[in-house]
Amino acid sequence: MRIDAIYFMNKYVLQALDNYPYYLENTIESLSYALSYDESNTMALCLMGRLHAEQLFDFEQAKKYFQEALVHNLYALEIYQPYIQTLIDTNAYEEAEKTIEFALTIPGVSPSLFLLKRVLILEKLKKFKKALKVLKLVRLENVDTEMLTTIKDIEDRIKGKRKIARKQKITK
Repeated sequence: MRIDAIYFMNKYVLQALDNYPYYLENTIESLSYALSYDESNTMALCLMGRLHAEQLFDFEQAKKYFQEALVHNLYALEIYQPYIQTLIDTNAYEEAEKTIEFALTIPGVSPSLFLLKRVLILEKLKKFKKALKVLKLVRLENVDTEMLTTIKDIEDRIKGKRKIARKQKITK
């Protein structure tokens, strides 16, 4: 690939990242240019997947973009968070769990972020006790002070749901 092509591809990816999610028309235009220079650009494919999942709610197309990006680079860290979230949003919990397991083996990954996705799966499945156990592991793995508030909020939310679930069992 020529140097000028790399420059323009990166320029358009950066423009797309800068525009997303506030200027979707400009985001799509920049991503189209970036992918015309390099159809295997994982950052561009990932952002296109995010756009389809988060803005257009076209989850099947989003999955295709994420999977295409992973074909080109299995170790591209930027793909896993939004891809797993898309799998969770579409109730593909088993596939999400497998993806989490693999993501946890990638060097440089933050385990606490992916373990939080596991907590979300368990919460959606109403396995509150297991979710709280995994949340303890998240707390142990976490090295981000700012994430402590998020962890506490999730813990409170799950405990509240657990309490409601217990009351409903009593009244039945």
